[in-house]
Amino acid sequence: MAKRKKKNRFEFLTKKFPKRMQKKLVMLFMAIILAFVVLVGRITYINASKGERYTKIVLDQQEYDNRVIPYKRGDIVDRNGTKIAVSQRVYNVILDVVVLTSDKDYIDPTIEVLSDVFGIKESDVRERIKENPKSRYEILAKGVSYEKAQKFQKIEKNTKKYPNVKGIWLEDDYQRTYPYNELASDVIGFTVSGNEGSIGIESAYNSILNGTDGREYGYFDDASNAERTVKPPKNGNTVVTTIDVTLQSIVEKCIKEFNDEHAGEAREGEPGSKNTAVMIMNPNTGEILAEASYPNFNLNKPRDLSAIYPKEKLKEMTDEEKLEALNELWRNFCVSDAFEPGSTAKPFTVATGLETGALKGNETYVCGGYLHVGDYDISCHLKSGHGPENIEQAVANSCNVALMHMVEAIGAKDFSRYQHIFGFGEYTGIDLPGEASTASLLYTEEQLNPAELATSSFGQGFNVTMTQMTAAFSSLINGGNYYEPHVVKQIQDESGKVVETKDPVLLKKTISAETSTKVKEYMKAVMTSGTGQSANVEGYDIGGKTGTAEKLPRGNEKYVLSFIGYAPQENPEVVVYVVIDEANVEDQGTSSYVLDLSKKIMSQAFPYLNITTMEGYTGTTQGAVPTDQLQQQSGNEENGTSIDDNYDKPDGAYIDENYNPDLSDWASEDPVE
Repeated sequence: MAKRKKKNRFEFLTKKFPKRMQKKLVMLFMAIILAFVVLVGRITYINASKGERYTKIVLDQQEYDNRVIPYKRGDIVDRNGTKIAVSQRVYNVILDVVVLTSDKDYIDPTIEVLSDVFGIKESDVRERIKENPKSRYEILAKGVSYEKAQKFQKIEKNTKKYPNVKGIWLEDDYQRTYPYNELASDVIGFTVSGNEGSIGIESAYNSILNGTDGREYGYFDDASNAERTVKPPKNGNTVVTTIDVTLQSIVEKCIKEFNDEHAGEAREGEPGSKNTAVMIMNPNTGEILAEASYPNFNLNKPRDLSAIYPKEKLKEMTDEEKLEALNELWRNFCVSDAFEPGSTAKPFTVATGLETGALKGNETYVCGGYLHVGDYDISCHLKSGHGPENIEQAVANSCNVALMHMVEAIGAKDFSRYQHIFGFGEYTGIDLPGEASTASLLYTEEQLNPAELATSSFGQGFNVTMTQMTAAFSSLINGGNYYEPHVVKQIQDESGKVVETKDPVLLKKTISAETSTKVKEYMKAVMTSGTGQSANVEGYDIGGKTGTAEKLPRGNEKYVLSFIGYAPQENPEVVVYVVIDEANVEDQGTSSYVLDLSKKIMSQAFPYLNITTMEGYTGTTQGAVPTDQLQQQSGNEENGTSIDDNYDKPDGAYIDENYNPDLSDWASEDPVE
């Protein structure tokens, strides 16, 4: 019997596909290969032509955040390193509305914390939520203190007690502050939003004080790894000024006391003057040690007019009037205001005559109280006349008639030329904004007719600024060297490294050393026998010149009083220029007001600056004291005879009731200029 063949169950696998099926499989395979090639080509094309755009789209769809890291604006410090303008770290309160509204349980607790910690009104927060429901960045408060920020950070960390406080974060920022408030307000200036300097050094050195913001970037990559990149900020540089805070305080205190004393005296509701200004300069470098004017303003509240105007007046003022008042308040009188210098210009006329050879120094004149020039009788301030005078006496007595004779000998050409040599009508180049242009406020040579030439000789008919006068006067007494006036001496980086030094800049030579010496002799006579006697400070060898200029229109009884002085006589170390514009008194032309103020300032400034004293005197912190008297006091203290240990009077009264001083010499009247 034949054996039955067993059937192979996998035989179908070994059977060949029909040719028809094989063709279909080949076609399918080729179609897949072709589609793959097309897809690769398309991806390559997209990546080459539009890859960057699609990358951005992908990044936008990822979790991504970034924040600005603000720079710190550089400090402004005085010559001794005392900070007078600083940037303090503060915080901005930011609300992420999307996070806050992602759960209704977050809203009320978060609003409550905003109110309790930062004082932000609930209605304000809800209004922001309603107006900007998809906002991730709403600034709710700016300039929040470090103390408040710390309080919030403790709440933020306490997730057990405050689990539903969400959507708040703090952004670092800086706030500009001025530790001394009003001090040197005209010179320092202030900033507005965006760290933009408005006036003063803040404006002039804005780019140096400013830095560059940094930025922090963060996102989650495809693998959900946190990626973060930080570009640090570059902080601004520090500006070291020539100003001395202590000296500036002395000056401003004296100015304020004068204005407080005469406030409302002749003009009700007005301060003691329209303007009172002082400049103190080192004549050998052009460094301005102090520069002040009154009224001044609080740098931390630059738009606050309440210190100048009463509430009733402010309510009556329109917005335009307030803006005008602010612009007037922010003006730096020393730099931006021009006025007739009056008799302080006389030493310049004398110097011009000596330098050109028109004066020999031995001339004499006779003052009869006036001089007929052109079609006018031009009077001297002493209508009865000074009589015979030499040049020294003419300067000491501030005689207009003698000066008119001198300028006649000088002539219009040389007088005009030397006005420009001294810098009148020119920019001084001071490193402060808003310097007044006085080019059109001087007569040209062609315009100097006899009468105009005559009045210009004693400081009438042309205008100067305080900066021009101080810089020019410094050259008059230092041997003829005209230095560029400046208020900044150094630039430092944030670590204190000096990156730039503002060395004194000698711009030109105005007169010879011989002429300078001669003019100083004449100005010494002003203080010993002339119009400036009452401004003398014991123990200091002072030279100077007074000035009284009647403002236009003539006859209105409005005056600018001035005094410019220096010490010591040999090798002067300091120049002090004091100007009172329209003193609030019955007789504005009385020079005693400016002389008293000048003396008060110099008597405190000279000891502080350690100005060289006269022979026979020793400088102390309280002023110059006769050396023999100081030695006697020292000897008594060593012997224990001058020490009074009786400090048991509870009311602090240590007055000697038997002391009866002789005050008769205090009552002498100053000559009227």
